[in-house]
Amino acid sequence: MATRRSSDSRRTTHEASTPATAGGARTGETSAPAERAARRRSSATSAAAGAKARAPVAVSAERRRAMIAEAAYLRAERRGFAPGRDVEDWLAAEQEVDRLLSGGAGARQ
Repeated sequence: MATRRSSDSRRTTHEASTPATAGGARTGETSAPAERAARRRSSATSAAAGAKARAPVAVSAERRRAMIAEAAYLRAERRGFAPGRDVEDWLAAEQEVDRLLSGGAGARQ
């Protein structure tokens, strides 16, 4: 472990115990420019993913029905399979799947 003695005091610092990263920041710290660049990359990636997610998706009628059935089942499961709300589950699932397939902002549950 390398130590350095300050010329104006008797304190020592242990440089080897805290290695510096690019830009002079210590491990666990980021420099402001590096942080801004990371945010820009993340934002650009999110925007591209969001644009792709909003594009309409074409599926067969059979696949759409299977997606609705699965979503309705999951809704029923979340409420403990209590009887009497199966039509409500199906209609809500149908809206959810159609919103997803049409490129909507996302499904609400």
